[in-house]
Amino acid sequence: MQPVRTLAAEGGGLRHVAQIVSLSEAVAETVRDGVSLALEGFTHLIPFAAGHEVLRQGRRELELIRMTPDILYDQMVGVGAARKLVFSYGGNPGVGSLHRFRDAVEHGWPRAIEVEEHSHAGMANRYVAGAAKLPFAVMRGYAGTDLVEHTQVATVRCPFTGEELAAVPALRPDVAIVHAQESDRDGNVQLWGIPGVQKEAVLAAGRAVVTVERIVDRLELKPGGVVIPGWVIDFVAHAPGGSLPSYALGVTERDNDFYREWDVISRDREHFQGWMREQGLLR
Repeated sequence: MQPVRTLAAEGGGLRHVAQIVSLSEAVAETVRDGVSLALEGFTHLIPFAAGHEVLRQGRRELELIRMTPDILYDQMVGVGAARKLVFSYGGNPGVGSLHRFRDAVEHGWPRAIEVEEHSHAGMANRYVAGAAKLPFAVMRGYAGTDLVEHTQVATVRCPFTGEELAAVPALRPDVAIVHAQESDRDGNVQLWGIPGVQKEAVLAAGRAVVTVERIVDRLELKPGGVVIPGWVIDFVAHAPGGSLPSYALGVTERDNDFYREWDVISRDREHFQGWMREQGLLR
């Protein structure tokens, strides 16, 4: 899919400007059946609203990519939207297993999925390589683990020191969607709090969507904040509460009760399906 670029005059030249649209429009313009899709956020700023919109629009055969798949990907796997999951740690934070993910892997319900598991460091380095437009990343890692036998990792020898290192292929999702606290009216985005790989995912992806809690006239830089410029973003969508039941630091609070409730909701197939239908997330 080729990005639709909006250009604006600046200093005698042209620059790309992210389009500010509705969430439904942003998803409809970027997410197609069969794409590789990264919905990134680490502990907070998880783009739940965007993932739910993907399900409402009935997207299927997705290759889902995420460093820490938790409840959102459990929901997407549980309705049969995923054909493959590329991930590191997968679990319900503070609670335990992802029951729908586990059911798909162990019993092929509602469909069998392919899995590609990496370490946190491996996934992060893969995003960095993708963002830098490099074919792979080199790191110290994977040695002594059985991941080497089950995933995409190779060894290379340093031409300078002779040290043997791990090499992991770059991640370049077709589409990346992240959540942030705010955007200005030109589509420049700022997020702050626990850092994840949001900026790397955006830079690595073919197309990028950012959902935001609010749109402001001017970004006021925050200590430790990360600004993602509008010229690397295709669409910005105003989505207040867009990370709930996760949270957006300084704007919303984490719904810890729901994370515990999900363990009960997701254990039983019929209970899960009923809950998803009630939310309009399963047709």
